This record gives sequence, C-alpha cells and structure tokens, in this order.
Amino acid sequence: MSGRAAKRPVEGPPPKADGGTRARLLHAAAEVIREGGWGSASVGAIAARAGVAAGTLYRHFDSKADLFLEVFRTVSEREMTAMRGAHSGSTDMAARFDAVVATYAGRALKNRRLAWALVYEPLDASVDVERLAYRRIYCEGMAALIRSGVAGGTIPPVDADLAAAAVVGVIAETLVGPLSPVASDTHTEADIVTTIVALCRRVVGLPPRRGPVRSLRNRRTRAAASSGRRSRSGAASPARCHVVPVRPAGSRAPP
Repeated sequence: MSGRAAKRPVEGPPPKADGGTRARLLHAAAEVIREGGWGSASVGAIAARAGVAAGTLYRHFDSKADLFLEVFRTVSEREMTAMRGAHSGSTDMAARFDAVVATYAGRALKNRRLAWALVYEPLDASVDVERLAYRRIYCEGMAALIRSGVAGGTIPPVDADLAAAAVVGVIAETLVGPLSPVASDTHTEADIVTTIVALCRRVVGLPPRRGPVRSLRNRRTRAAASSGRRSRSGAASPARCHVVPVRPAGSRAPP
C-alpha cells in the first residue's frame, strides 16, 4: 500500500456511537492481518469477517488507513503489556532479561506472519511512523533494563542504547526478517527461543546460564538419529535428550 488512503465522505448525519460494531471491526481487521498481513486486509475482507456491510467501516473510521492505525496501536500495546509482565516477573536482573527476550521471541514465533506485519511489511506511511515509534519504545525499555543491570553489576559496562538496538535486532532479524533461517520450520520453538536468549546474553555480556542446555538440533537430525536406532535394534528405542554440559566460569575442561 503506497500513500495515504483517500478518505471516503460519509453521507447523511453522523452515525450514533456504536462501540460494539467498532470493536468488531477492529477485532476482524486484526484477525485478517494476523492471517495474511496488511495486504490481505481489504475493506471487503474486514467487513465480511465482522459480519457487516463494507460501507459500515466508513461509519466508524474515516479511512482504511485510520482503521489500520488503530489496529496497529492495539496489537502493539498488547505486545508491550506482555513485555512489561515478563520484566516484572522476577527480582533477579539476569532472569528478567531472559524473560523479556524469551517473551519477545516466543510471541514472534507463535505468529510469524503477524510479527512480519508489525515489524517489516510495507504499509501506509502514517502507520509506518507509528511502527517506528513503537520500535523505539521497545529499544528504550530494553536499554533501561540493561542500564539497571550495569548499575547493579550484573552486566559489565556497555553502551546500553547500542546493546538494546542489537538485542532487538537479533530477535527481529533472526525470527521474522527477510534473512531469517527459521522459515523452513526445522527447529522446535523451545530450541529456537533458548538459542536466541543465549545469543542476546552474549550481546550484553551476561555469562551463559548454568546447568544443562539443550543443543540446537533440528527435527530432521533427531528423526534420522531415531531411525538409525530403530534400524540397529529392530525396534524403536527411547529418544534421549542431547545435552551440552556447562562448566562454571573459571573451571578447566577435564583432561
């Protein structure tokens, strides 16, 4: 969509306020965008999903661009609420960082089409301005978290703004960007999120999490290994989780 959509004049007297229909239109638009992106969200498709006539949309919104803008704000605010909830779920700085990154990554993975629409898909200029504003809010929140970690000694001295932009970039580019390697869906969501968290910890200088960490092996590799076990034994053997032991900082590898 290029340029701002022309506003359609509304004939007759202003309609009475109808929060129910307006809410249905917003919900319908969000569902259509979640399934097919902004490009699939025609007035007809939104109206049909909401169960109203196409012209009804213009009784509640001046233009389709105005509807898109409100949908974007609603969905983005929901994502921000999830981030704030993850941030407040622990008093431990490193655990808060992990939770925020895992929440951001996990929600993007659960609906990559919606994440693409929110972050990258070309759309009306007015919504694009709003998108940039929300991305700044994401970065500012992450920078504040990193500064808190630096002040408390959990994170080594680092440029918080630069590190925050890098963390947000790692998540967005890895999961929904045009170069994302996860589009083929060969890894489990849990493995991908675990790897993203580990990468982001390195960005800000947090040490690796202690305890066993699952290696990132794709489903095809696991299936091949399982098939090999069956062929050797003649029967399926219980799958074992491959783990990579993590040694405490400062310890040496066994000889």
